[in-house]
Amino acid sequence: MKKDLFRTIALTLAFVAASPALAQTDWPQPGHTIRIIVPWPPGAANDALGRLVAQRLQSKLGATAIVENRTGAAGLIGTQAVISAAPDGYTLLASAFNTAVMPMVLKSANFDPEVDLEVVARTAVAPLVLVMTTQRPQKTLSDVISAAKASPRDWLFAVSANGSAGHLATIAFIKRTGIPLDIVPYRGTAPALTDVMGGTVQLLMDTSFALLPPAKDGVHVRALAIATRERSRLAPDVPTFAEAGLPGFEFNSWYGVWAPKGTPRAIQEKINTLVQEMMRDPEVTAKLRAGWLEPVAESIDDSKRFISSEIVRAHELLQSAGFKPE
Repeated sequence: MKKDLFRTIALTLAFVAASPALAQTDWPQPGHTIRIIVPWPPGAANDALGRLVAQRLQSKLGATAIVENRTGAAGLIGTQAVISAAPDGYTLLASAFNTAVMPMVLKSANFDPEVDLEVVARTAVAPLVLVMTTQRPQKTLSDVISAAKASPRDWLFAVSANGSAGHLATIAFIKRTGIPLDIVPYRGTAPALTDVMGGTVQLLMDTSFALLPPAKDGVHVRALAIATRERSRLAPDVPTFAEAGLPGFEFNSWYGVWAPKGTPRAIQEKINTLVQEMMRDPEVTAKLRAGWLEPVAESIDDSKRFISSEIVRAHELLQSAGFKPE
């Protein structure tokens, strides 16, 4: 009798111990909806990539996956909704570079992206491009650097938003060249680009999908350089910063998927595997490149390492510029 009792207790304990693992791998459960929260309006790159992920999860897992746009407070409202959600794999965040730097930019962002969220995957990158007004005669980045060194007060650098990837790249450019250029912050790429076209400001560094189309004919703005290691297939005619004497000048805006802290690793891996498969799909790759984006397919750990390095670089650049959260 004692042996039977001990055996029953042992089996019960083994089942209880195994249950969390079983639950983690048996995801998603029938009838459960996967919500992908996008903290930006519909139509943005974050939104488009979030919908791609939702479609892939739904088609491969047989579960319902929906996108919810929870906008406001420069992305903070949607981000906090994910941070406070249950870590069960049914709430995900589809966002961008902004998530990693938000606490450095917003006083109200009281969270640590490396502590309060789980990095699940990066999805795509948008290399940064430097454009200039066509109302100045300079044709190359070397020409601009020479002219700006001679008369720095004649050149203004627009940035689409404080703390944006373009803002950080602009700070880095000023540091690398040693030219004391003034930075003019805007509320979005559109108004900044409008002023560059009009010649009110002369320079702007922003994402490939925002700046390559208007620079294509060289009439609206002139593309000077792309912040990639080698010339990009997105714009093979645009030289790199290295070609203008700034080797190692590499910046991009990137996009990814996060989950609430504590989401089981098995669930994270399952999502990451599906995202990697999707980003290697020729049809998806072609669609992204048509939109001036490059797909990313990498492991969770590789994504975490990359994002950690981006956070360190962002902190150093913002600190060097004396930037304070608003």
